[in-house]
Amino acid sequence: MNNFLQSNNIKETKNMEKKWMIKEKGNAEIIEELSKELNINKTLANLLLQRGITSFQEAKEFFRPDLNLLFDPFLMKDMDLAIDRINEAIENNEKILIYGDYDVDGTTSVALTYTFINKLHSNIDYYIPDRYTEGYGISIKGIDFAKENNFTLIIALDCGIKANEKINYAKKYNIDFIICDHHTPGKEIPDAVAVIDPKRKDCEYPFKELSGCGIGFKLIHAFSIKNNLPIDDIYSYLDLVAVSIASDIVPITGENRILTYYGLERINSTPKIGLKSIIKIAGIENREIFVNDIVFKIGPRINAAGRIESGKTAVKLLIADDENIANSISIAINQNNDTRKDLDRAITNEALETIESSDELINKKSTVLFNPEWHKGVVGIVASRLIETYYRPTVILTESNGFATGSARSVEGFNLYKAIEECSKLLENFGGHMYAAGLTMKIENVEKFQKKFEKVVSKLIKPEQLIAKINIDAEIDLEEITPKFYNILKQFQPYGPENMTPVFFTKQVKDYGTGKIVGKNNEHLKLDIITQNNDKIYNAIAFRQSHSFEKIKLNKIFDVCYTIEENNFKNRTTLQMKVRDIRN
Repeated sequence: MNNFLQSNNIKETKNMEKKWMIKEKGNAEIIEELSKELNINKTLANLLLQRGITSFQEAKEFFRPDLNLLFDPFLMKDMDLAIDRINEAIENNEKILIYGDYDVDGTTSVALTYTFINKLHSNIDYYIPDRYTEGYGISIKGIDFAKENNFTLIIALDCGIKANEKINYAKKYNIDFIICDHHTPGKEIPDAVAVIDPKRKDCEYPFKELSGCGIGFKLIHAFSIKNNLPIDDIYSYLDLVAVSIASDIVPITGENRILTYYGLERINSTPKIGLKSIIKIAGIENREIFVNDIVFKIGPRINAAGRIESGKTAVKLLIADDENIANSISIAINQNNDTRKDLDRAITNEALETIESSDELINKKSTVLFNPEWHKGVVGIVASRLIETYYRPTVILTESNGFATGSARSVEGFNLYKAIEECSKLLENFGGHMYAAGLTMKIENVEKFQKKFEKVVSKLIKPEQLIAKINIDAEIDLEEITPKFYNILKQFQPYGPENMTPVFFTKQVKDYGTGKIVGKNNEHLKLDIITQNNDKIYNAIAFRQSHSFEKIKLNKIFDVCYTIEENNFKNRTTLQMKVRDIRN
């Protein structure tokens, strides 16, 4: 999911070799049966089997997601306590504060919950901590704001699962907390009125991978059930849920697949006014919106508000009910996004130069860089970008409020959270999950952390985890790429973690002779691919792979791995191979 790293102006230092991981074919009998029952070819039947689908009924549920298959929200531990406390607050006209993180998941969570409750209870406000003065999660400053403004109930979304001390601090002032989080809990659950998190060991909720906004949706779902409100009304919030799921890179399986499917339907028909304005300014209106559009176009713009100025701006946009106001905010947020792109481009190049200037840094199994001048709002993006060149667990730190603070990103299969946890004695706080985390430490501990983290990673990481991989679903002949094949393939959407866009490979192909280097900076390849036995041309584009031109020119035979997509050009739609890698 790191295609957003493909900036034309990022300094390229090396062309990373990637290992092709070709999945084995599944059980032949099941494939045959699925193929016949569903009237699809065996390649598509095999793709279903790879996704754990072995029967007609399971295929039906996969291809036709159903909102009626969502689980009862009261299966979540403490959900009943949370709804009772919210009802009590509304009945007594208490002041309720909706509190959330400054990223996409947090701001969509706040927008959803605030808008829903505000329709029933006007004594309500929202709070987004400042990334730079307060940092991630529940802050003392936020609690003090609640105290000074007489809020007696805080509903925290997408954060709080490890905020034990902050919850205890709030209790001194008779401020109750309801925590709605989806991150990994610590050893002790905070002493709040209710702590809703499916990752709690004592929570029996069947689906564990909801986004923060997904938990918020479950909260309003439970509230609607308890108060006999029309359930259909909550489905109008699914556009926000889909944006959070796509942007937070959670698995798009199970409930997330259902929520994303109907959320995209809402985005493509009647999106919130704020989302509609972002879609327009991102240049993707008047066409169908997909998960990739959220990941690469919508999400980064919403995120940019919290990275450059304040996450409150993103919430103002997402709750806007006036088109002019929404358009004005979108323009400002788009400018923030342009600033963000300039910053992460400059910092990434500086970080790459730092690594390249040191043989010691080049040869490590991890990357940990600290520069007090780097912008805190983009260090997570920079960590992801560095992995595109140096494929290994990466931590990027800057200075904030007298501490070294930053973000960490992992490589496939390596548990970053566990590695950071082993360094916890050097940290003031940390949080996150397997592939992404945030952490803060005293500046004098940075060098110790660099050494300890490298030691831990070296001990835990397997050699094959340090090699970038392309997971390939199946080998196919180019002749299989037909409109019927693609129309069924489209129904595998929405794509995302654990249901990624299918990747195919084909052996022994060549360019028709018209292949060329294209792009503003001569960074892409445009190919016309044919097989040795068939002169039918298959159009292909290979982004940022101009270095592969030598592999295909002069009638050379090569293997190619790719995804299949539609290319819309001058009102004409054709199928196109989107090349992931080329090898001779």
